[in-house]
Amino acid sequence: MAHVITDECVSCGTCEPECPCDAISAGDPIYVIDPEKCSDCGVCVDVCPVAAIKPGE
Repeated sequence: MAHVITDECVSCGTCEPECPCDAISAGDPIYVIDPEKCSDCGVCVDVCPVAAIKPGE
């Protein structure tokens, strides 16, 4: 299951370059994760400074 970025995202961009699958991109108003590309590795969870990335449901 792909991870999701919640409304707590502050659009800092820290997660985007860390994603090994290039699944994260800037959205409006917060970053988004493409579930088709996400490998569920969790790297983005570890680097998010505001804990805005959670496992999807």
